[in-house]
Amino acid sequence: MTDYRTMQQQYEFNVYSKREPVLVRGSGSRVWDDEGNEYIDCVAGHGVASLGHCPEPVIRAVSDQMSRFVTCSNVFYNDRRAELMKKLVEITPPGLVRVFLCNSGTEATEGAIKFARYSTGKKEIICAMRGFHGRSMGALSATYNPKYKDDFRPLVPGFHHVPFNNFEKLAEKANDKTAAVLLEVIQGEGGVNIGEEGYFRETAEFCKKRGILLVLDEVQTGFCRTGKMFACQHFGLEPDMLLLAKAMAGGVPTGAVVCADSVKVPLGKHGTTFGGNPLACAASLAAIEAMEILRLDEEAREKGDYFVKKLEQLVLPRIRSVRHMGLMIGIELKEKSRPYLEALVPEGVLALPAGPTVIRLLPPLIIEYHELDFVLEKLAKVLS
Repeated sequence: MTDYRTMQQQYEFNVYSKREPVLVRGSGSRVWDDEGNEYIDCVAGHGVASLGHCPEPVIRAVSDQMSRFVTCSNVFYNDRRAELMKKLVEITPPGLVRVFLCNSGTEATEGAIKFARYSTGKKEIICAMRGFHGRSMGALSATYNPKYKDDFRPLVPGFHHVPFNNFEKLAEKANDKTAAVLLEVIQGEGGVNIGEEGYFRETAEFCKKRGILLVLDEVQTGFCRTGKMFACQHFGLEPDMLLLAKAMAGGVPTGAVVCADSVKVPLGKHGTTFGGNPLACAASLAAIEAMEILRLDEEAREKGDYFVKKLEQLVLPRIRSVRHMGLMIGIELKEKSRPYLEALVPEGVLALPAGPTVIRLLPPLIIEYHELDFVLEKLAKVLS
């Protein structure tokens, strides 16, 4: 049998902390390794596989598009691109009317930074402590965790970080140089920290009054993960820019910045080669249609509530708290989470950290209730 682990170790430019196993196949909520072992996947590509692995509607759309038209320069119009832009405007909050298509969440952040600076003529951006927006230089400047940043300074100037869910500190930091406020509705990497409705409403009103653009990063929370198509819809928010990626295309790389009329950028000031390619657009259209047909927002809400209620009934003393919105679940422990994440693997469950003490679960939204029960059983075993 081919030793893929050794092969990858030999050739990879290694910037990722590796975990077992060697995954080779996926279907629905399950994945298999090179030895045939089966796992319930609560990683799902960091929330990418909301429709499950290898979703049939996306496979059909990609297969058809591959034989029709794969790449198309952005200097030309394109049918799939136009259809996707129209769809994104239809499903995002009111006031968002224009779409820039890209390839990832990090690229969406980079675009938003440029759009905010040009549109306002101002340079400073307020972000939140424990926030995560990507690892390219602009996105890294918006990200909080020093462990990602310190080796790459000097970063892009003008970024400030204030406590999450603290409107007073945010308002204190704003000045006449502030172009935008960039926030996650739920901080995923930072620990599954859920934004408070009052905080976001005050922030939105403040930004509107001061001529500051409100940019919401829904790269991980978007597309039904939290029980709504977008998490900001829980609070009735209407941002100036909404950043999207991960689950948008059923596993095919893509991203988007959906913009209000307050965002003005002229020809030639930004661009991408692969962003908005017909293949990714076809995959996105198929994925979004499947989410709507399957009512995955309702599925996420009901399954998340079910899971957390049963988890809390287990009364596991190692758990400090449980935070969730839909099927974005953070289990904060009283100790480091990594040993328990590792212990879950031989039990047939794959999960993520979110900071040093949080187990993060991002299962496919199509996960079955008996599979959730299996995850609960294994969590109880390793945490008891």
